[in-house]
Amino acid sequence: MTKKLIYPLVAVVGIAAAGGAAWWYQNKSHMTAMAPGSSATAGAPQSAASGPTGASAPGKPAAVDVAKVEIAKLIDDTQAVGSLRSRRSVVVRPEVSGRITQLNFRDGDRVRKGQVLVQLDDQLPLAQVQQSRAELSIALANHARNKDLVAQNFISQRSVDESAANLEVAQAKLALSQATAARLKIVAPFDGMTGIRTVNVGDYLKDGADIVNIEDIDAVFVDFRLPERFQDKVRQGQTASIELDALPGAKFLATIQAVDPLIDASGRSVGVRGCIDNRQLRLRPGMFARVTAVFGQRDKARVIPEESIIPQGGKAYVIRLKPGPAADAWVSQRVEVKVGIRRPGRVEILDGLDEGDTVVTAGHQRIQRDGTEVKVLELPRAAVAPAPQAAASAAQVSAMATPVPLASKAVVASKPLQASNPCLDRRP
Repeated sequence: MTKKLIYPLVAVVGIAAAGGAAWWYQNKSHMTAMAPGSSATAGAPQSAASGPTGASAPGKPAAVDVAKVEIAKLIDDTQAVGSLRSRRSVVVRPEVSGRITQLNFRDGDRVRKGQVLVQLDDQLPLAQVQQSRAELSIALANHARNKDLVAQNFISQRSVDESAANLEVAQAKLALSQATAARLKIVAPFDGMTGIRTVNVGDYLKDGADIVNIEDIDAVFVDFRLPERFQDKVRQGQTASIELDALPGAKFLATIQAVDPLIDASGRSVGVRGCIDNRQLRLRPGMFARVTAVFGQRDKARVIPEESIIPQGGKAYVIRLKPGPAADAWVSQRVEVKVGIRRPGRVEILDGLDEGDTVVTAGHQRIQRDGTEVKVLELPRAAVAPAPQAAASAAQVSAMATPVPLASKAVVASKPLQASNPCLDRRP
């Protein structure tokens, strides 16, 4: 019985001894590191102070990136999409029924105002004109004879009045027959180009049937819509840059001619119409257009990098640096600014900063309060200057925003233009 109790006791003691040895072995290195005077204990404060997430050492200025407020030329514009339309467009239709006897145009021809395009069968109306002329001739002779007779007291004044009335009736009949015959000649209402006709000689047309469309495309309209917030900016006489997917690389200049006084209630947008000189006939009605409407230009706008702005509570702030008490020392100052036009990477400052002021572009989180001493990291000039591509783009848009003679626009015009601009013709 005693031997049976000894075996479990020995097993329990062995397990306890093994567990204690394991615990001592695992905590040996930690106990050595925590021992007084050890090198690990001495280096701990230094590691904590120099850690990547640790705060700067007391008395050491915070390092920040900066940029200066620069003067640049900015274009106040917005983008939209639109469609091209003919300056004047009409579908020619007959007012009366008849059979076509002549077609005096070909598809795609240029026609002049008043040119006879289609002649319908007019034999019967012309005969009625001749009859009316004969009746008028008789009425004239009778009236002249009656006036002579009344002067000799052979007839009464009543006979003269009746002959005068008959003369007026004959004149009205002649005018009516001539108007009926004239309606069988279909003329061009304005100068333009014909489309593709849908009729041929010998066809019988009913009144109102389509014959051909006429388009005046010496100038084309570009119709587009802008959000209602731009209604106070867009004005007649402003310019817009037009690009078309059908003509890659080509840019055209449009002049704003009209702004719709009615704002679309469904889309909250305002309609705008511009005019493009198209005497080279490169543009066609119905083309899809990308429009850049130019509202104005600021030659001396104050701009800073976009990353300098600190939005907070619906307002915009920047951290401006002022010279400190020591040489090469800078002190921070939080300033509220008013933001204007935004461009990729740059923001216009309307109020709060002056030209040449230095603002923080990176390292804002290291500045906790105004008056913090900071260290400025020197950056190459190219880092804060506008990119050459952006500058060139701004100059290109500026050139389009400034009206210049049409003859100098080699991009748009490929052959000599007339002196007058068709967009200046405001006739309906």
